[in-house]
Amino acid sequence: MRKFRLALAQIDVAVGDLEGNAKKIIEYIGRAREVGADLVAFPEMAIPGYPPEDLLFKPQFIRENLARLEQITAASKGIAVVTGFIDSDRDVYNAAAFIYDGQLIGKYHKMYLPNYGVFDEDRYFKTGTKCPVYTINGTPVGVNICEDIWYATGPTVVQRAAGAELIVNINGSPFHAGKRSFREKMLATRAADNGLFVAYVNLVGGQDELVFDGDSMIYDPEGEAVAHASQFREELLVADLDVESVFRSRLRDPRPRKERDRMLDEIGTPVLVDVSGYSANGEKPDIPEQDIAAFDEVGEVYEALVLGTRDYVRKCGFSKVLIALSGGIDSTIVAAIAVDALGSENVVVIAMPSRYSSEGSVSDAKTLADNLGIEMWTVPIEEPFTAFLNTLSPHFEGTEWGVAEENIQSRIRGNLIMAMSNKFGWLVLTTGNKSEMATGYATIYGDMAGGYAVIKDVPKILVYELCRYRNRVAGKDLIPQTVIDKPPSAELRPDQVDEDSLPPYSVLDPILKAYVEDDLSYDEIIGLGYSEEDVKRAITLVDRNEYKRRQAPPGIKITPRNFGRDRRMPIANRYRPF
Repeated sequence: MRKFRLALAQIDVAVGDLEGNAKKIIEYIGRAREVGADLVAFPEMAIPGYPPEDLLFKPQFIRENLARLEQITAASKGIAVVTGFIDSDRDVYNAAAFIYDGQLIGKYHKMYLPNYGVFDEDRYFKTGTKCPVYTINGTPVGVNICEDIWYATGPTVVQRAAGAELIVNINGSPFHAGKRSFREKMLATRAADNGLFVAYVNLVGGQDELVFDGDSMIYDPEGEAVAHASQFREELLVADLDVESVFRSRLRDPRPRKERDRMLDEIGTPVLVDVSGYSANGEKPDIPEQDIAAFDEVGEVYEALVLGTRDYVRKCGFSKVLIALSGGIDSTIVAAIAVDALGSENVVVIAMPSRYSSEGSVSDAKTLADNLGIEMWTVPIEEPFTAFLNTLSPHFEGTEWGVAEENIQSRIRGNLIMAMSNKFGWLVLTTGNKSEMATGYATIYGDMAGGYAVIKDVPKILVYELCRYRNRVAGKDLIPQTVIDKPPSAELRPDQVDEDSLPPYSVLDPILKAYVEDDLSYDEIIGLGYSEEDVKRAITLVDRNEYKRRQAPPGIKITPRNFGRDRRMPIANRYRPF
């Protein structure tokens, strides 16, 4: 029985850290060699990091990435390696290198360049035209990159027709809630339709707004899962593949016989490279047992937020964070995420009570800080607030108290927390959720001031679910139940609650999803059963507050369409949908 031992190196790399990324790749090559792998595959753009964006306009960056590829090639003695890099050949390509025993055998250039959502690859890369198949240890292996595998009639079909028994697909596929099952179905279908093994290796880690969840996997020619890596952590996934089963599977499937060579030629040109013949190589080491980490949909979001926060803080060179802790549910969940990401010793929270802060909110903030084991500073804002009101009184005289006076409090808090950030060199994490960002229910230069918006893409209703999830994991009320139970309020005026200014979140969040994420029309949203008043109010707030969102800090993407990379609306915009 002809076996092929495959290793998938699910690693966390940093954009631009060419030295560090190469060092990690070489380390994992060594680990794969120790377990007797015939081939180890690394993710898309593993050498430069993904996405490198406009670093691709720097020739020096491209040259240095190629120099690191040479270093990795030299470290490949006795094993085959597939790794992502930037290739330069009269143009620039998103590429995969095929390396064997210290030699660069060949390259694959990505053929399908995504240019939607968070992707902008047509801006940078030229499309590839060749579909190589490398025979390693007697097994023909086709290599392609990320988007290429999503096309039913893409390079995988050409490589299968050229004899590939295994497709190694290297990825930089960002997370959003619900994507995992969609990926699994697609990969299982691709494997079964082509009658071969499909191995999918993905990045893990955070990069600016994106989180890569790993979730690397292998499917057999019947579309059944062979092996699966964890989500949200680095891992070397190793599996023995019965490659002789590919031939048996193809004997029973007549569909490929109906293909026409002309159709395949239009997709790409097959290239066959014979690298090494089959050798049983005696006994191989046992494959280490896996401890797979998998999560339900709310758990996935929580882990994505933790990983995204940890990597953003550390990759940007910070060690500690500051959070304005009000005792409300948003700042509470951000504090819990920060502690899980960075450790309690690296999180400082600041309570800045005003004349309108409720006794319950003050005590809830203190209870949470004690539960999380974090340092809490209390800095009352009554004195500066009074000074602001006195300074402005000659100009505000004769006007009614309103939003201007409310927002002074938020801007005082923004000034105080940014002053402390400047003094101590700690990063400020903001606490606004997606519902607030959508409707502009946040104070620009106030509670929006900071370096990273942890829950910027988390709807308010999901914030509550995340708090309950964290308590379930803890097995106790780590987050005080009183925080979850009380009506949400900005506490900037007496007896204020969010529903004074917004529809109930149970109504608002589905309307926002329909308008922002699904692009439904005004009439279509009303057709879902929502009142004209609520729909018109929500849409008006979303459209009016684009200018605020442009000035918000980056935040972690966890929905299919976030504000920022996904959704790009003009600020000066006179279109109205009703």
